[in-house]
Amino acid sequence: MGKQNKKSSTSFLVQGSILAIASIVSRIIGLIYRIPLTNIIGDTGNDYYGTAFQIYNILLIISSYSLPLAVSKLVSANYSQGRRHNVYRILKCALIFGVCTGTVAALILLFGAEFITGTLMKTPMSVFAVRVLIPVLLIVAVLGVMRGFFQGLGTMMPSATSQILEQIANAIVSVWAAYVLADYGAKAGALLGDADNYSAAYGAAGGTLGTAIGALVALLFCTFVLIVYLRAFKRSLHRERKRNVDSYGSIFHLLIITIIPVLLSSTIYNCNTVIDQAVYKHIAAYQGYTANQYGSWNGIYTGKYTVLINVPISIASAMAASSVPALTAAYAAGKKGEAKRQIGIATRFIMVIAFPCAVGMGILASPILQLLFRDSSETAAHMLQVGAVTILFFSLSTLSNGLLQGIGRMKEPIKNAIIALVLHLGLLAALMFLFDLNIFAVVIANAAFGLIMCILNAGSIRRYSGYHQEIRKTFFVPAIAAAGMGVVVWLVYHGILYVLRVNAVATLLSIVIGAAVYAVLLLLLKGLNEQEILRFPKGRMLADVAKKMHLLK
Repeated sequence: MGKQNKKSSTSFLVQGSILAIASIVSRIIGLIYRIPLTNIIGDTGNDYYGTAFQIYNILLIISSYSLPLAVSKLVSANYSQGRRHNVYRILKCALIFGVCTGTVAALILLFGAEFITGTLMKTPMSVFAVRVLIPVLLIVAVLGVMRGFFQGLGTMMPSATSQILEQIANAIVSVWAAYVLADYGAKAGALLGDADNYSAAYGAAGGTLGTAIGALVALLFCTFVLIVYLRAFKRSLHRERKRNVDSYGSIFHLLIITIIPVLLSSTIYNCNTVIDQAVYKHIAAYQGYTANQYGSWNGIYTGKYTVLINVPISIASAMAASSVPALTAAYAAGKKGEAKRQIGIATRFIMVIAFPCAVGMGILASPILQLLFRDSSETAAHMLQVGAVTILFFSLSTLSNGLLQGIGRMKEPIKNAIIALVLHLGLLAALMFLFDLNIFAVVIANAAFGLIMCILNAGSIRRYSGYHQEIRKTFFVPAIAAAGMGVVVWLVYHGILYVLRVNAVATLLSIVIGAAVYAVLLLLLKGLNEQEILRFPKGRMLADVAKKMHLLK
């Protein structure tokens, strides 16, 4: 039993790591293409682009964001019990459900684009980018079902590969289309007496066109993989005797009651960014700021700050996605001890990554912005310095949402997200009205939302799973190691910059040296032992290297 549990824990972590690596690669590709995209459309264009995506994301969340997680949960529970006929029926029902919800969401955006962008979001010029995203809602709904199906079977490779292909196509088309359409928008805008804004708006639409093409490429890839897989899967169905097969009606019912809690928690958890933007722009307009002023600040927030902090947070999203089917299977089999082990492993993994990312992002805020976006403004740098702690809070809260859903406590993230949303909106309004913090109020309130979610979710996990969080190795040691790394990074960066006067070299070398220092400190402080390292992908190689350096006994 011990070996089986160890194998299960290792497989769960490896599958999560595969998806995490794909998410990191996708985010890095996304970060790279945002550099030329930002140079083409500017901060104003980033405001239009970011607004369009926030509107799209809300409808995506409402229509299909919860589908991968819900499908993976149902597929995992049935597959682990050998109910393959049910697994196939779940896939068919989920595809029908995805087509219906995706179509409804697309129609809402088709007929409501102007009202949403103009009246609600106070960014009417983002309507061009929004309209390009209309068909993507249907594409992503179907794609989400396929990804959830494979995740429920315990393999993250189709999802991981499709993510990378999607982002590559997105990057190529986004930059090319933004360049072409920005030029067209400038010419059209010149005739209307507003060349700059029309150039930015059409350029933003070009950026969202890349999203559409990328999603289509991912859908085609997953469709191909699914067709190939189903050929063998159907043959196994013919050999299997039908037993305990649920009706399509009961599966639809089960799908809906599984999706609704995930949907509500995901909607509330993720809609805070859209609500933040709407509240921020309305208050800023009331305070006398011009549309160009608050639009430009919001462009920095969505186009630079959010893009950067989302890179490490994506690791938590991937780990949460892999946690749900693994925890569901463990709970379905009555293996409470195994479920607790998986909760501990996932939390440790996330914190080991999140602490150095938060410290590094805060210390190297200005150098990173200069390197990637050629932005030396204090506004962007201070935004990243203040908000770097958000990486910690959102990494842990994103993971804990998935953990709660994995142990069957679907309502807890909903309740916790509502409380966090209300409290953080009160803080946002207070910071803007009482302290006139402008866009920094959004940064601070967003971090507070993540912190509140962390606290509430931790209490829920302890209450319903019996899991008691280990503190020293999960939080204290990574924090100390990251702090030591931060000192070294600051000294190395300023030392190299003083000698070479080249920001790019100083930034990149300080990141590499900082990562090495963090790893050494983590091992010296006994933050990880050999058995824990072996659970990671390429764990044997990592352990051997550590032993040669006398960091492990």
